[in-house]
Amino acid sequence: MTRNLPIVALEPALGGRVDERVDGRVARARRTRRAIVDALLALIEEGDVAPTAPRIAERAGVSLRSIYQHFEDLEALFAASSTRQIQRMQALVAPVDAGLPRAERVAAFTEQRARLLEAITPVRRAALLQEPFSPQLRRSREWVTAMAREEVSRLFRPELDAVGPDERAELLAAIDAVAGWSMWDSLRTSDVAADAARRVMAKTIDALLAASTTTQS
Repeated sequence: MTRNLPIVALEPALGGRVDERVDGRVARARRTRRAIVDALLALIEEGDVAPTAPRIAERAGVSLRSIYQHFEDLEALFAASSTRQIQRMQALVAPVDAGLPRAERVAAFTEQRARLLEAITPVRRAALLQEPFSPQLRRSREWVTAMAREEVSRLFRPELDAVGPDERAELLAAIDAVAGWSMWDSLRTSDVAADAARRVMAKTIDALLAASTTTQS
């Protein structure tokens, strides 16, 4: 199931499809907004967790004034950057076939989830610094978290539906936590290599599913 983003629409915010009737100035404005947002994300990914407006403008190739013309405040910039980040996340994932055997589902899911978590880590760490002060970033995080849990629920529905309601909720929460960014970051900051962290995720999820199946036998 696909939910609407809890933020501004993609095309108007970031310069997606442009109607032929839209004049050149509007199209240029959208491209400028997109350049500013991409510059912000690029700087964060390079280790600048709190880029200043002058650094963003320099990276985007625009004037400092342009940033304030296109984004009235930080929340507007956070809204556009959240939308752009979600776009990039969606490009990294594809639905795993829920009809596959359990071992294949676990392998495919964890390979894809590990790749995604590793890719979003710099931006996620930077967002943590701003979330206490930004309702927009909190809404975006809640949306992404809901989507991640929904994918777990879809992919492992056979195992989840095989247990009682209380155990189902606990099993879903456990898998969701193991496959979440907090767990990933904990492993990676403990000097666990990315491939090893992926294996930890896969083994833990498989063990949770196996234990639940055994309980029902």
